[in-house]
Amino acid sequence: MGYRHFDTAKIYGSEPAVGNALKEAISDRRVEREDLFVTSKLWGSDHHDPVSGLKQTLRNLSMEYLDLYLVHWPVTLKPWARFAVPNEDEFEKLDLESTWAGMQKCLELGLCRSIGVSNFSSKKIHTLLDFASVTPAVNQVEMHPMWRQAKLREVCGDHKIHVSAYSPLGGPGNSWGSTAVIDHPTIQSIAKERKATPPQVALRWGLSKGSSVIVKSFNEIRLRENFVALDLKLDDHDFLQIDKLEQWKIMRGDFLCNDTTSPYKSIQDLWDDEI
Repeated sequence: MGYRHFDTAKIYGSEPAVGNALKEAISDRRVEREDLFVTSKLWGSDHHDPVSGLKQTLRNLSMEYLDLYLVHWPVTLKPWARFAVPNEDEFEKLDLESTWAGMQKCLELGLCRSIGVSNFSSKKIHTLLDFASVTPAVNQVEMHPMWRQAKLREVCGDHKIHVSAYSPLGGPGNSWGSTAVIDHPTIQSIAKERKATPPQVALRWGLSKGSSVIVKSFNEIRLRENFVALDLKLDDHDFLQIDKLEQWKIMRGDFLCNDTTSPYKSIQDLWDDEI
Protein backbone atom coordinates (compact mmCIF):
# COMPACT_ATOMS: atom_id res chain seq x y z
CA MET A 1 0.00 0.00 0.00
CA GLY A 2 3.00 2.29 0.44
CA TYR A 3 3.46 2.34 4.22
CA ARG A 4 7.14 2.64 5.11
CA HIS A 5 7.23 3.65 8.79
CA PHE A 6 6.86 0.73 11.20
CA ASP A 7 6.59 1.52 14.89
CA THR A 8 7.20 -1.25 17.42
CA ALA A 9 8.63 -1.69 20.93
CA LYS A 10 10.15 -4.40 23.07
CA ILE A 11 7.14 -4.37 25.40
CA TYR A 12 4.65 -4.82 22.52
CA GLY A 13 6.09 -8.27 21.81
CA SER A 14 5.73 -7.56 18.07
CA GLU A 15 9.38 -7.04 17.13
CA PRO A 16 9.96 -10.59 15.79
CA ALA A 17 6.78 -10.52 13.66
CA VAL A 18 7.56 -7.07 12.28
CA GLY A 19 11.14 -8.13 11.57
CA ASN A 20 10.06 -11.29 9.77
CA ALA A 21 7.57 -9.41 7.58
CA LEU A 22 10.11 -6.73 6.65
CA LYS A 23 12.84 -9.30 6.01
CA GLU A 24 10.48 -11.13 3.65
CA ALA A 25 9.60 -7.90 1.80
CA ILE A 26 13.29 -7.02 1.45
CA SER A 27 14.29 -10.49 0.24
CA ASP A 28 11.40 -10.41 -2.30
CA ARG A 29 12.86 -7.08 -3.51
CA ARG A 30 9.58 -5.27 -2.85
CA VAL A 31 11.50 -2.73 -0.76
CA GLU A 32 15.08 -1.88 0.13
CA ARG A 33 16.05 -1.53 3.80
CA GLU A 34 16.87 2.13 3.07
CA ASP A 35 13.23 2.70 2.02
CA LEU A 36 11.97 1.72 5.47
CA PHE A 37 11.82 3.72 8.68
CA VAL A 38 11.77 1.40 11.68
CA THR A 39 11.20 2.69 15.21
CA SER A 40 11.44 0.74 18.46
CA LYS A 41 11.58 1.65 22.13
CA LEU A 42 13.65 1.10 25.25
CA TRP A 43 11.58 -0.43 28.04
CA GLY A 44 12.15 0.65 31.66
CA SER A 45 13.91 -2.62 32.52
CA ASP A 46 16.73 -1.73 30.09
CA HIS A 47 17.33 1.84 31.29
CA HIS A 48 20.53 0.71 33.04
CA ASP A 49 21.96 -0.58 29.71
CA PRO A 50 20.30 0.84 26.56
CA VAL A 51 23.02 -0.64 24.31
CA SER A 52 22.15 -4.20 25.41
CA GLY A 53 18.44 -3.39 25.14
CA LEU A 54 18.86 -2.18 21.57
CA LYS A 55 21.05 -5.13 20.59
CA GLN A 56 18.26 -7.46 21.76
CA THR A 57 15.70 -5.46 19.78
CA LEU A 58 17.89 -5.73 16.67
CA ARG A 59 18.15 -9.51 17.17
CA ASN A 60 14.36 -9.66 17.50
CA LEU A 61 13.96 -7.68 14.27
CA SER A 62 16.83 -9.41 12.43
CA MET A 63 18.14 -5.95 11.54
CA GLU A 64 21.51 -4.24 11.76
CA TYR A 65 20.21 -0.84 12.79
CA LEU A 66 17.07 1.09 13.73
CA ASP A 67 16.11 4.39 12.18
CA LEU A 68 14.83 5.65 15.54
CA TYR A 69 15.19 4.39 19.11
CA LEU A 70 13.02 5.98 21.79
CA VAL A 71 12.97 5.98 25.59
CA HIS A 72 9.45 4.51 25.93
CA TRP A 73 8.52 6.19 29.25
CA PRO A 74 10.44 8.30 31.78
CA VAL A 75 10.27 5.31 34.15
CA THR A 76 13.11 3.01 35.26
CA LEU A 77 12.30 -0.55 36.28
CA LYS A 78 14.25 -3.43 37.77
CA PRO A 79 16.14 -5.42 35.09
CA TRP A 80 13.81 -8.40 35.54
CA ALA A 81 10.57 -6.43 34.98
CA ARG A 82 8.86 -8.03 31.97
CA PHE A 83 5.29 -6.75 31.86
CA ALA A 84 3.62 -3.60 30.52
CA VAL A 85 2.02 -3.00 33.93
CA PRO A 86 4.88 -3.17 36.46
CA ASN A 87 4.51 -4.66 39.91
CA GLU A 88 4.97 -2.31 42.84
CA ASP A 89 8.39 -3.80 43.71
CA GLU A 90 9.74 -3.32 40.16
CA PHE A 91 10.20 0.47 40.16
CA GLU A 92 13.59 2.15 40.52
CA LYS A 93 14.70 5.75 40.84
CA LEU A 94 14.80 7.50 37.46
CA ASP A 95 18.33 8.48 36.42
CA LEU A 96 17.56 10.13 33.11
CA GLU A 97 21.08 11.47 32.62
CA SER A 98 22.57 7.95 32.78
CA THR A 99 19.87 6.50 30.54
CA TRP A 100 20.33 9.24 27.94
CA ALA A 101 24.10 8.69 27.99
CA GLY A 102 23.35 5.06 27.08
CA MET A 103 21.03 6.18 24.28
CA GLN A 104 23.77 8.45 22.92
CA LYS A 105 26.13 5.46 23.02
CA CYS A 106 23.66 3.52 20.83
CA LEU A 107 23.94 6.33 18.31
CA GLU A 108 27.75 6.44 18.48
CA LEU A 109 27.93 2.69 17.88
CA GLY A 110 25.77 2.97 14.76
CA LEU A 111 23.03 0.75 16.22
CA CYS A 112 20.46 3.43 15.38
CA ARG A 113 20.28 6.48 13.12
CA SER A 114 18.52 8.73 15.63
CA ILE A 115 17.35 8.74 19.26
CA GLY A 116 14.37 10.27 20.98
CA VAL A 117 11.84 9.99 23.76
CA SER A 118 8.19 9.11 24.24
CA ASN A 119 5.62 10.27 26.80
CA PHE A 120 7.79 13.20 27.92
CA SER A 121 6.13 16.36 29.23
CA SER A 122 7.43 19.84 28.35
CA LYS A 123 9.16 19.98 31.74
CA LYS A 124 10.90 16.64 31.19
CA ILE A 125 12.06 17.80 27.76
CA HIS A 126 13.64 20.87 29.39
CA THR A 127 15.27 18.68 32.07
CA LEU A 128 16.73 16.39 29.40
CA LEU A 129 18.05 19.31 27.35
CA ASP A 130 19.99 20.57 30.40
CA PHE A 131 22.48 17.70 30.08
CA ALA A 132 21.93 16.07 26.66
CA SER A 133 24.83 16.20 24.21
CA VAL A 134 22.41 15.00 21.53
CA THR A 135 18.98 16.64 21.39
CA PRO A 136 16.19 14.06 21.03
CA ALA A 137 15.05 13.91 17.41
CA VAL A 138 11.49 12.97 18.35
CA ASN A 139 9.01 13.05 21.22
CA GLN A 140 6.30 10.47 20.54
CA VAL A 141 3.15 11.28 22.53
CA GLU A 142 -0.59 10.81 22.50
CA MET A 143 -2.04 13.47 20.22
CA HIS A 144 -5.40 13.76 18.48
CA PRO A 145 -8.20 16.33 18.07
CA MET A 146 -9.25 15.83 21.72
CA TRP A 147 -5.69 15.99 23.13
CA ARG A 148 -4.02 18.64 21.03
CA GLN A 149 -0.70 19.11 22.87
CA ALA A 150 -0.39 22.82 21.96
CA LYS A 151 2.14 23.65 24.72
CA LEU A 152 4.26 20.55 24.11
CA ARG A 153 4.28 21.14 20.34
CA GLU A 154 5.51 24.68 20.94
CA VAL A 155 8.29 23.57 23.31
CA CYS A 156 9.40 20.79 20.98
CA GLY A 157 9.22 23.13 17.98
CA ASP A 158 11.49 25.64 19.74
CA HIS A 159 14.14 22.92 20.05
CA LYS A 160 13.53 21.33 16.63
CA ILE A 161 12.19 18.14 18.21
CA HIS A 162 9.69 16.42 15.93
CA VAL A 163 6.39 15.48 17.60
CA SER A 164 5.08 12.09 16.52
CA ALA A 165 1.47 11.28 17.40
CA TYR A 166 0.48 7.90 18.79
CA SER A 167 -3.20 7.04 19.11
CA PRO A 168 -4.04 9.78 16.57
CA LEU A 169 -7.60 8.37 16.50
CA GLY A 170 -7.84 8.02 20.29
CA GLY A 171 -6.84 4.35 20.34
CA PRO A 172 -10.10 2.64 19.30
CA GLY A 173 -9.59 -1.12 19.36
CA ASN A 174 -7.12 -0.97 22.25
CA SER A 175 -8.22 -2.16 25.70
CA TRP A 176 -7.41 1.31 27.10
CA GLY A 177 -8.54 3.26 24.02
CA SER A 178 -11.75 5.05 23.11
CA THR A 179 -13.94 5.83 20.11
CA ALA A 180 -14.66 9.30 21.57
CA VAL A 181 -12.54 11.07 18.94
CA ILE A 182 -13.94 9.45 15.81
CA ASP A 183 -17.48 9.42 17.27
CA HIS A 184 -17.40 13.10 18.20
CA PRO A 185 -20.20 15.03 16.43
CA THR A 186 -17.77 17.76 15.30
CA ILE A 187 -15.40 15.26 13.69
CA GLN A 188 -18.35 13.43 12.14
CA SER A 189 -19.75 16.70 10.78
CA ILE A 190 -16.42 17.77 9.23
CA ALA A 191 -16.07 14.30 7.70
CA LYS A 192 -19.51 14.54 6.13
CA GLU A 193 -18.75 18.03 4.79
CA ARG A 194 -15.42 16.88 3.32
CA LYS A 195 -16.79 13.57 1.99
CA ALA A 196 -14.23 11.79 4.15
CA THR A 197 -14.26 9.36 7.08
CA PRO A 198 -13.88 10.58 10.69
CA PRO A 199 -10.49 8.81 11.01
CA GLN A 200 -9.28 10.61 7.86
CA VAL A 201 -10.26 13.95 9.43
CA ALA A 202 -8.45 13.14 12.70
CA LEU A 203 -5.32 12.01 10.84
CA ARG A 204 -5.31 15.06 8.55
CA TRP A 205 -5.60 17.29 11.62
CA GLY A 206 -2.45 15.70 13.10
CA LEU A 207 -0.53 15.90 9.84
CA SER A 208 -1.53 19.55 9.47
CA LYS A 209 0.20 20.30 12.78
CA GLY A 210 3.48 19.06 11.32
CA SER A 211 3.35 15.77 13.20
CA SER A 212 3.70 12.25 11.91
CA VAL A 213 0.73 10.07 12.86
CA ILE A 214 1.15 6.45 13.91
CA VAL A 215 -2.11 4.75 13.14
CA LYS A 216 -2.77 1.09 13.80
CA SER A 217 -5.25 -1.15 12.01
CA PHE A 218 -5.64 -4.83 11.24
CA ASN A 219 -8.33 -4.08 8.66
CA GLU A 220 -7.18 -3.83 5.04
CA ILE A 221 -9.99 -1.47 4.00
CA ARG A 222 -9.23 0.93 6.85
CA LEU A 223 -5.49 0.69 6.16
CA ARG A 224 -6.24 1.96 2.64
CA GLU A 225 -8.72 4.58 3.87
CA ASN A 226 -6.22 5.95 6.40
CA PHE A 227 -3.70 6.56 3.63
CA VAL A 228 -6.17 8.91 1.88
CA ALA A 229 -5.76 11.35 4.80
CA LEU A 230 -2.57 12.51 3.09
CA ASP A 231 -4.67 14.06 0.30
CA LEU A 232 -7.51 15.46 2.41
CA LYS A 233 -7.83 19.25 2.75
CA LEU A 234 -9.24 20.91 5.87
CA ASP A 235 -9.96 24.64 6.01
CA ASP A 236 -9.58 27.26 8.75
CA HIS A 237 -13.15 26.78 9.90
CA ASP A 238 -12.53 23.06 10.40
CA PHE A 239 -9.46 23.80 12.52
CA LEU A 240 -11.36 26.36 14.60
CA GLN A 241 -14.12 23.83 15.25
CA ILE A 242 -11.58 21.21 16.36
CA ASP A 243 -9.85 23.75 18.62
CA LYS A 244 -13.13 24.10 20.54
CA LEU A 245 -13.35 20.40 21.41
CA GLU A 246 -13.09 19.42 25.07
CA GLN A 247 -9.65 18.01 25.93
CA TRP A 248 -9.32 14.46 27.18
CA LYS A 249 -6.12 12.46 27.59
CA ILE A 250 -6.91 8.79 27.08
CA MET A 251 -3.57 7.07 27.88
CA ARG A 252 -3.04 8.53 31.33
CA GLY A 253 -0.32 6.23 32.68
CA ASP A 254 -2.01 5.46 36.01
CA PHE A 255 -0.26 2.07 36.00
CA LEU A 256 3.10 3.85 36.45
CA CYS A 257 2.04 5.74 39.58
CA ASN A 258 1.86 4.58 43.20
CA ASP A 259 2.41 5.98 46.70
CA THR A 260 5.32 3.78 47.67
CA THR A 261 7.89 2.82 45.00
CA SER A 262 7.20 4.84 41.84
CA PRO A 263 8.87 8.26 41.45
CA TYR A 264 5.35 9.41 40.49
CA LYS A 265 2.69 9.45 43.18
CA SER A 266 0.01 10.61 40.76
CA ILE A 267 -0.59 11.21 37.06
CA GLN A 268 -0.07 14.94 37.80
CA ASP A 269 3.50 14.03 38.88
CA LEU A 270 4.03 11.87 35.79
CA TRP A 271 2.89 14.60 33.39
CA ASP A 272 4.13 17.55 35.48
CA ASP A 273 0.59 18.93 35.75
CA GLU A 274 0.26 19.02 31.95
CA ILE A 275 -2.89 16.88 32.15
